[in-house]
Amino acid sequence: MKNGRTLLKPTIIVALALVFAFSIDGYAQTEAEIFTAKNALYVEFGGNSGRYAINYSRIIHQKEKLKLNVSAGFSMWSDKIDLPPLTKTKWLPVVPLEFSAFWGKSNHHLEMGTGITSYLGRSLAIDSETFEFSDKVVFGAFIPLRVGYRYQKSEGGFFFRIGYTPIINIPVRAGKSWSFDPYFAGISFGKSF
Repeated sequence: MKNGRTLLKPTIIVALALVFAFSIDGYAQTEAEIFTAKNALYVEFGGNSGRYAINYSRIIHQKEKLKLNVSAGFSMWSDKIDLPPLTKTKWLPVVPLEFSAFWGKSNHHLEMGTGITSYLGRSLAIDSETFEFSDKVVFGAFIPLRVGYRYQKSEGGFFFRIGYTPIINIPVRAGKSWSFDPYFAGISFGKSF
């Protein structure tokens, strides 16, 4: 038992030293930096738009480690139908809007947010009497959620974020229902200024 006690004392001392060292490091930078570069322009692949988008964002509030951010983007999706005589491609607009909060003292942040993405899509219908196809442009929307990492310097420069972005489909048309799609992620690159 004596050997167990002598081995236990150095273990406790090392553990206390590590806890003390990390607590000193944690208090070394007590104030979070104020972000002077509140704007960002970036391209996102996946994420809120589902495919890609060019986005502009702005920090609208900051207090200590917490920053609140809004962003808006734009994208064009191609939608090809290959059913003669309707063989054609249409380019349709997508507008992702997002509100997010990010938390951190330096350049590295935890980011969480949500938004709404509206888009135009295509709907094929068949007339039951004439058996003719009709090609309609229809409105659609989904709610993206975000949990991820954000790299942004307070004075501006290179901007990067990556996140898990599952979506909730909104039933805006007849015959549609609410659904959850957990298999989305996004990555963004750009510049803050």
